[in-house]
Amino acid sequence: MITAYLLENNVLDVIQLAPTDALPDHVIWLDAYAPDDDERVWLKNLFISDVPEEEELDDIEASSRFYQDKEGVHILSLFPQRIGNDTKGVNVSFTLRNNILLTFREEDIGVVRLLRHYMRHNQVEVRCAMDILLELQDLKVEYLSDLIEDGYGALEETSDQVLSGEEIQAMLRRLIIQEQTNTQIHLALGDTRRALRYVLKVCSSQIDTESRSEIEEVLSDIESLLPHTQFLFDKINFQLEAAMGVTNIQQNSIIKIFSVAAVVFMPPTWIASIYGMNFHRIPELEWAYGYPFAITLMFLSALGTYLFFRKKGWL
Repeated sequence: MITAYLLENNVLDVIQLAPTDALPDHVIWLDAYAPDDDERVWLKNLFISDVPEEEELDDIEASSRFYQDKEGVHILSLFPQRIGNDTKGVNVSFTLRNNILLTFREEDIGVVRLLRHYMRHNQVEVRCAMDILLELQDLKVEYLSDLIEDGYGALEETSDQVLSGEEIQAMLRRLIIQEQTNTQIHLALGDTRRALRYVLKVCSSQIDTESRSEIEEVLSDIESLLPHTQFLFDKINFQLEAAMGVTNIQQNSIIKIFSVAAVVFMPPTWIASIYGMNFHRIPELEWAYGYPFAITLMFLSALGTYLFFRKKGWL
């Protein structure tokens, strides 16, 4: 699906394009969401010689994520996407050429939907394609900030669970999910910082004072958010270690009970073993009170061992 954003006389119009359509006038943004083969051919013939494939969107080397050629400036930027409790990173390809921004993405992204809503209701000022690129990066950083705040709230809840020692498995699962989310936040912040610095470097002639100020403000926000991700990593690791410690304590308590029980029943077992020997000359065999005597002796030996442990404070 290809969505075209047209800007004429400060009036924004949004239309859907088919592979048979011609490129409308005054286009500033073409958003290709999971394009099919016909749409890829249309884009390739119209704009760029190489439409990025899905596997190419996951390249991590800097030379593949930020570069400039005859087709324009290319940026591969990581966007977080929350699906249920999980958060994954989705790479979006940006190509800035002749005041037209082309974006390629294989998955739906909430930040793009939010910017589309703002643009349709004139809640953001868009003057050129560069403004759209910067607005998307700005909204992404705001969304990452919200995820960090959610992370603090989630860790407050799991800390209470650690202290109570209840639902350890559910709490560990939440901590692992939060660690994965925080990893995506950290990666997205670092990637956004590199992308904006690259834009400042190669597009300096296209950036006015207002846009430059906006980029510097977003970069400042990123620098302020990165320490929070490190703090969350430390807090997650601490809670994981604390949870494992509580689990070990609980397991040790169970093992302690079995160990005490084994020791308590050791003297009765020893007495029963003696009188269970198959020898003919055991003095108590012919005694009328031999059986109750042995039972009483076993009971008293077990009770004495138990009271000894209680006195030592081992129970």
